[in-house]
Amino acid sequence: MCGINGIAAITGQTNISERDVRSMLPSLHHRGPDGSGVYLDPKQRIGLGHTRLSIIDLAGGAQPMSNEDQTVWVTFNGEIFNYIELRKTLVKDGHRFHSHSDTEVIVHAYEQYGDDFVQQLNGQFAIALWDNSRQRLVLVRDRVGILPLFYTRQGDRLLFASEIKALLPQLAQAPRISAAALDQVFTFWAARSPNTLFEDIFEVQPGHMLVLEQGRLRESTYWDWRFPEQDDYHVGLDADLAERLYDLLADATSIRLRADVPVGAYLSGGLDSSALVALIRRHSDAPLRTFSIGFEQQSLDESVFQKQMIEHLGVENSRIVCQNNDIAENFPATIFHAESPILRTAPTPMRQLSGLVRASGYKVVLTGEGADEALGGYDLFKEAKIRQFWARRPESEWRPLLLKALYPYLETSGAQAKTYLRNYYSIGLDQPEQPGFSHLTRWFTTSQCKVFFSQDLNAKLRENAVDQLTGHLPPAFGNWHTFNRAQYLEAKTLMGDYLLCSQGDRMLMANSVEGRFPFLDHRVIEFANRLNPRLKMRALNEKYLFKQAMKNQLPRQILERHKQPYRAPDIPAFFSDHPPAYVNDLLSEDKLKDYGYFDAQKVGFLLKKASRGSSIAYKDNMALVGVLSTQLCHYFFIEQFSQTIRAAGSSYPSLT
Repeated sequence: MCGINGIAAITGQTNISERDVRSMLPSLHHRGPDGSGVYLDPKQRIGLGHTRLSIIDLAGGAQPMSNEDQTVWVTFNGEIFNYIELRKTLVKDGHRFHSHSDTEVIVHAYEQYGDDFVQQLNGQFAIALWDNSRQRLVLVRDRVGILPLFYTRQGDRLLFASEIKALLPQLAQAPRISAAALDQVFTFWAARSPNTLFEDIFEVQPGHMLVLEQGRLRESTYWDWRFPEQDDYHVGLDADLAERLYDLLADATSIRLRADVPVGAYLSGGLDSSALVALIRRHSDAPLRTFSIGFEQQSLDESVFQKQMIEHLGVENSRIVCQNNDIAENFPATIFHAESPILRTAPTPMRQLSGLVRASGYKVVLTGEGADEALGGYDLFKEAKIRQFWARRPESEWRPLLLKALYPYLETSGAQAKTYLRNYYSIGLDQPEQPGFSHLTRWFTTSQCKVFFSQDLNAKLRENAVDQLTGHLPPAFGNWHTFNRAQYLEAKTLMGDYLLCSQGDRMLMANSVEGRFPFLDHRVIEFANRLNPRLKMRALNEKYLFKQAMKNQLPRQILERHKQPYRAPDIPAFFSDHPPAYVNDLLSEDKLKDYGYFDAQKVGFLLKKASRGSSIAYKDNMALVGVLSTQLCHYFFIEQFSQTIRAAGSSYPSLT
């Protein structure tokens, strides 16, 4: 991966300077520490910038890159995994290449196919392409949103970059935090694409293309998650479908091993990462290095399963153990890179893990992200299935007790406990066909964090976040199976806007490491989307067909273990000993009132509770992390705006 940026004149009234384009590069140094480059077209209508992380064609892959006659230019972040096959096709059609990089196939594919070039690409990418002969800019982002691409309009100029902080040097003043975006963060865990935390700064949505031509910015969708409307599912024996799934996953993994540098893999000990490592081991002769993380808190640690897979496959493994103080010390850097508030500390250990990868001499790592969304692995899907069953007979006394099988820690024997179970999990039970039914319990829990919003912030909210989301779903959404609706919502909210961004790309690239995601190969997703939901979840057995596909590759204990969500210590990380100075400062009454997002008195009560070591509710745990991370965002990008502009790479303004 790399960092890209650029400035385009929207009309003919403005000239773009190389100096302005270069001013954006230092903020992207961590994304591409191996080199940088700038292209300025002769008419000064466009400037393209690039910082490079060298992975393919180390000698000849410098960017921005053009075709033979320099009529098409590109700056590109990511990888085109089918570049070898695509290059062969383009050569047969008469195109001449001067490098062996995957970047060059983009300009020739655009020449050959026009805007449909993106349909030829199997990869993860954020692309800015300039068609000089047509004076036309194309911005395009990969299908599921693995790579980020942000943009904003400043007068007669369109600015774009891989990270928001790279836009800041060209802004006349500090951006403002959007009240609507905060409402979305405290509902869905992240601002909903195309929105960002900041007013008037947007991101290109996954599977979307933006074209700037003749002073107009036009947006189109070239790909989205789609499901059968008339039970048009794959037909065949379970064993045959499992074999087809295995072959797709094997190929998706194999092409993601293409690199001119060593490639490693994350190994958590869960089903997805274990299956991925097994696929790599079987389909590659190269020595495999895996990377794992553990926690001092036993309930969060998966080291037993990690060791089991290491011994089973005979791979070399490097591991770190995350301590509570590691999270407290590194949390500000996490927020600086995420450029967004977060409700859990989980991204911080992921940044530590990518640091281990880089320190071990690796630039590329494969991960199991996306398997749960595509193949049906989350407890949330099970919960929605039980709630749908319950909704058919809402008066039933035993149907809600099925939740105990899903959440065995629920105490359901007492009358009070049964009342809680019925009141909480029956949310929306009278309308099981409403679009967001599968996610209502999660969104309700998260939204309770909004009790800490200030009166000023609440006064700025114009539309309910859930209503805004469900009012803009695809027209066919209501015709999909309820299980598939849940998959779509998960892919388009938590996965795309949080897991692949705050917990994914940003924590990887903070240490100049590229993550690759075989389960998010669009061929795998498209195949999985046409599987009958019963093949994804058989009764309450998640990822049924996937387990069938991998049953000969993995130990039984790995195949049959209950999914353990990845989590990290939250409030204990900050209050187990003495809170770091920045916590006390940013959560002080003065700072809370000054920034204006939260009710200082209510946050103060929560702080006292946390400081005493009292047991606090799940929602309050999320709320405190959300409040602290929002305060950090304001500090870095608004209060310290000028210092952030002067910072380069991974550096950020001091908190002391």
